Amino acid sequence: MPQHHDQQMPQQINIELGEKEAEGIYSNLAIISHSPAEFVIDFTRLLPGVPKARVHARIIMTPQHAKLLLAALSENISRYEQQYGEIVVADPGMMTPPEGHKYH
Repeated sequence: MPQHHDQQMPQQINIELGEKEAEGIYSNLAIISHSPAEFVIDFTRLLPGVPKARVHARIIMTPQHAKLLLAALSENISRYEQQYGEIVVADPGMMTPPEGHKYH
């Protein structure tokens, strides 16, 4: 008789991508804040000569999902660099908000 194991098969998820979302939103700056219950990531873009930036998208997630996102980004950056070479951040100062910019 075959033995049955209590292993669950991974559930397949069908994700729908709307027309507007498929266009995407360009962002060259993400501002991240958190509370004990959630992480908030605001996506914006800085343009030369424009002293004010506007948030174009805000994503709110649990700390657990934020950690899963970090792992997924790390894995995908690794794969990208294996295929295309190292991503070089020319200015380590890009890791912090530029002087003179305020984020509200």
